[in-house]
Amino acid sequence: MNKLRTSIAAMVLSLAALPTTAETLTDALIDAYRDSGLIDQNRAVLRAADEDVAQAVATLRPVLNYAAGVNYADPSTGSDVNATISLTAGMLLYDFGRSELGVDVAKETVLATRAVLVDVENTVLLNTVTAYLAVRRSEAFVDLRQNNVRLLTEQLRATRDRFDVGEVTRTDVSLAEARLAAARSGLAAEQGGLAQAREQYRAVVGQYPDNLAPPPTPPAIPASEEAARAIARQENPQVIQVRHQVKAADIAVERASRNRLPNIEVSGRFGIDDEGDDSTSLGVELSGPIYQGGALSSLKRQSLARRDQVRAQLYTTGLLVDQQVGNAYANLAVAIASIDASDRQVRAAQLALEGVREELQLGARTTLEVLDQEQEVLDALTSRVAAEVDRYLAIYQVLDAMGRLTAERLGLNVPIYDPAAYYNAVKDAPLHISPQGQRLDRVLRSIGRN
Repeated sequence: MNKLRTSIAAMVLSLAALPTTAETLTDALIDAYRDSGLIDQNRAVLRAADEDVAQAVATLRPVLNYAAGVNYADPSTGSDVNATISLTAGMLLYDFGRSELGVDVAKETVLATRAVLVDVENTVLLNTVTAYLAVRRSEAFVDLRQNNVRLLTEQLRATRDRFDVGEVTRTDVSLAEARLAAARSGLAAEQGGLAQAREQYRAVVGQYPDNLAPPPTPPAIPASEEAARAIARQENPQVIQVRHQVKAADIAVERASRNRLPNIEVSGRFGIDDEGDDSTSLGVELSGPIYQGGALSSLKRQSLARRDQVRAQLYTTGLLVDQQVGNAYANLAVAIASIDASDRQVRAAQLALEGVREELQLGARTTLEVLDQEQEVLDALTSRVAAEVDRYLAIYQVLDAMGRLTAERLGLNVPIYDPAAYYNAVKDAPLHISPQGQRLDRVLRSIGRN
């Protein structure tokens, strides 16, 4: 029986290699990156932000419109139907830089939205790691509970045999029966937890887990919390997002301060009627606000308030990122300490169990004491598995806090989405998607998102 327990513990704690057909953590990360609806959703949001740049650029270009009409008049006037067609063109010549500032705001918004996409990618991949480890942990817990049920079943059988020859009382048999019933209840609970973990895995990865392999050696992280915080302050996508929002807000304040300045526009018109008579006009217009009911002053105050808001948000985001890094390293330190303590606990509990069993044969221990020690061993093994999972997860939490939990950083063998590709295709407001945009379509198809 001791050999059986030792072999089970070795299987769980060392996470021995599974067959080559096992699904690896890398496989799960690739599936999540390729098929995540959340990532795809935010890619579409980014493309929409890219179009804002194109629309801002378009305000600096000529505008050409046409109009055609047919009018009916009283025949007594001598003409009952008149038809005309005309072309009008207009272009902003100068507005004291407001339109150019609008383009700059749109560009900063694009950069902020790119950071959001990176943050979503970090979150999706961290959720994948969490779901993967949750399934592995639940599987290990089920194995431990199943082994415990087998051991207690043997214990009950041995106790009944001893009762039959008068070595123990009915109370000993009842204690063994009660402990076995509790073990079966615990097994049912762990099996329910495994079912939930499988459902969570499917929600994150897109399919149910199938024969999950042990996780590989985790990526390297900075040796100190201070180093990780310094990286996070520069590379965390939440910080990057707010930085660009601050820049956009600063530009918006400058743009609002110029709203009272005039516009200079050029316009032209050419028209022709059904009798062949044409008309042409060309002009330059200077226009500007005199009184807007206080709206322009309100817009400027609003832009100042929004700038103050995002500046404060940048400060609080930095604190939040520091906290994320600190929490991850704290979790890592606790997990490492727990692993060492759990190893000692497992060894001591197994030795104690062997001693209690031998003393039971000599009549120096009771059945209840043996059952209690069985539970001690189970608790120690469970703690060891949980601590190992927590250690692994904490490492990925550090990567997430630094903003480095991306497909590119992890070296996943999957086509990497280029957030600048669509922007480069539409930033100049083309009438049609360029060959560069067509290449983007091929990339989207290659990752199964088009």
